[in-house]
Amino acid sequence: PRGPFHIDVRALRREFLRLQAATHPDFHAHGSASPTDRRRAEAASSLINGAFKTLSNPLLRAQYLLREQYGLDLAGDEAGRIAGVEEEVLHQVLEAREVIEEATGEEDLRGLREENEGRIRESEERIGELFGKGDVEGLKREVVRLRYWVNIREGIDNWEPGRPVVLEH
Repeated sequence: PRGPFHIDVRALRREFLRLQAATHPDFHAHGSASPTDRRRAEAASSLINGAFKTLSNPLLRAQYLLREQYGLDLAGDEAGRIAGVEEEVLHQVLEAREVIEEATGEEDLRGLREENEGRIRESEERIGELFGKGDVEGLKREVVRLRYWVNIREGIDNWEPGRPVVLEH
């Protein structure tokens, strides 16, 4: 780790695979495993899967850490109201939506994709810095920004000609 937010995703994946190998329900499906052992294995496997999903995704990880460390839930619909959304961010989201709506092919989205991936990287770095400083107000704003950038990414990834664009917030 490079601080309280950034993690080594490769090491996380190795640990995930190790834990899954030890607890996966298929390894407890044989006739000698009791129903209780099978249920425990299923519960442990589910917990491990959820933890891996959360920790390997920077947005989910930031939301989790804010909830656990500061009691702030920025995963719900209230996130924008709690953190406040800057006019510039909303303008960028509206512009992105327009580009996605007007795209006629994947090549029309290439520039937006590159620009947005840069915003995501910058936001993730900034979140790491803000966690290091314990700047809760800055974290709230930046996590909401990251949520918008990730939603733009999903809008680009889900783009199809003629399909309506839905950018969640």
